[in-house]
Amino acid sequence: MTILKIGQPAPDFELPATNGKSVRLSDYCGRKVVIYFYPKDMTPACTQQSCDFRDANATFGESNAIILGISTNDLKSHHKFIAKYELPFLLLADPEHEVCELYGVWQEKKLYGKTYMGIVRSTFLIDEAGMLIQEWRNIKVKGHVENVKQALLAK
Repeated sequence: MTILKIGQPAPDFELPATNGKSVRLSDYCGRKVVIYFYPKDMTPACTQQSCDFRDANATFGESNAIILGISTNDLKSHHKFIAKYELPFLLLADPEHEVCELYGVWQEKKLYGKTYMGIVRSTFLIDEAGMLIQEWRNIKVKGHVENVKQALLAK
């Protein structure tokens, strides 16, 4: 598992996005970036998390920050998710979980006694120079976006 350190450069990556282009983290140099990794489109907790980010999107924009959501779902699934919930930010497809592994969020999980590999819900805040300035791992959805917003406003 990759170990990221606060104050060090966030790993750059390139993934297909819902705008029809490939997106690189380095494309956003000069802006803060909030990357949230979530397990699956259209599931209750992931929907709540995405809608919370949607509802706070204007505040993030006022702080020169953009939001990127990443899961292993394909772009077709992401497009349906965006359309159903009017998400105003890009979702990126990581079906081979390469970026998930790069950020250390692809981990062994357990549900109902069954062990499997999946995304551990996590968020990363990256500054204008591409440095990791805060991370939240294995988060609970309730109140999380507010915590990210407060951290963003404090930086």
